[in-house]
Amino acid sequence: MNTLTSRVAALPSVCPVAPPGAQAYANTLTGYVLWGVLALMVVGVVVSIGAVVGGRVFSMPHASKAGVVGVAVVFVAAVAYMIVPGMLSGITGSGCVG
Repeated sequence: MNTLTSRVAALPSVCPVAPPGAQAYANTLTGYVLWGVLALMVVGVVVSIGAVVGGRVFSMPHASKAGVVGVAVVFVAAVAYMIVPGMLSGITGSGCVG
């Protein structure tokens, strides 16, 4: 058993590396995605508030309830937007295998 663990420990670690010149494009794409998510959150809040107001004005309680749920869902998504990347970074570490 000791020879097996010594052989496994002797293996070099393999780390993910972007191809030359690809990191700039990956950063740009990631930035666009993050910006798009933030924009969708703003749209979700505006639409949800519009549903609450429209439900109150037109006496449609289901629309008002859906608007309140929409605001709550956007709030939960915003919290996840801040917490999940840190969690993934903690789980994967540097990304090296070996």
